[in-house]
Amino acid sequence: MHQDQYGPAGLQEPSGARVRSVRRLTARKNREEDGQFLAEGPQAVREALAYGDVVALWVEEDAAERHADLVELATERAVPVYGIGARLLAQLSDTVTPQGIVAQVTTPTYALEDVVAAAPRLVLVCAQIRDPGNLGAVLRCADAFGADAVVCTKGSVEWTNPKVVRASVGSVFHLPVVTGLGLDEATARLREAGLQILAADGGGDDLQDYAARGLLAHPTAWVMGNEAWGLPEEDSAMADAVVGVPIWGRAESLNLATAAAVCLWTTASAQRTPGE
Repeated sequence: MHQDQYGPAGLQEPSGARVRSVRRLTARKNREEDGQFLAEGPQAVREALAYGDVVALWVEEDAAERHADLVELATERAVPVYGIGARLLAQLSDTVTPQGIVAQVTTPTYALEDVVAAAPRLVLVCAQIRDPGNLGAVLRCADAFGADAVVCTKGSVEWTNPKVVRASVGSVFHLPVVTGLGLDEATARLREAGLQILAADGGGDDLQDYAARGLLAHPTAWVMGNEAWGLPEEDSAMADAVVGVPIWGRAESLNLATAAAVCLWTTASAQRTPGE
């Protein structure tokens, strides 16, 4: 097996085995087997280097100067930086126009026991969210409004899917994402930990009224349903209450990320004193 060599600009030239190991990660099966995933683009790479466990950085040779700050940061942290051609970089990307840099990252694993042990105040439960762009946007909302964790129930899209990682704009590296649980188990364990379970549904109680009555100041877990069919009645029945965002205009409904943002912001605001 050929060993890695150093090429132009101090970038390492990867061995064939190294290239094969990173190319594998474009398939979900291999990501799960290897316990690694890919984060593409400067923002995702920056957050991965700051908060994740980066195995290696892959940089298109012609883009190395453009991403010199990230190459330097990786080098400072003893992360190997491999210079590759545009063809291989394109194989690691699922975008039409690759951004020239990809981080190979160890997939962290989180247990709900660890989340509840930290006495969370705000948790988001994603019930069978299957669109990667939606999940990434929802993760970004949870991160922005200070959620302590996100739970993705069985049947949800894999959170290390490249489209999820990209749509989260780095937020996947900022908060725990718990997977592998059914909605019944997740809600039961969160309730046992002292959180109220609220199901988000447009036909539920008025969110504004719920906030005015001081009911959102309690530790809360929001359950968001599938983008296509929402929350089935049997899933909503697992919640302590069904609450919806009031719509005063003529729009039929809100998309998933917008509804999540409003519910999370309203709850986070109710749980904080001014200036906190």
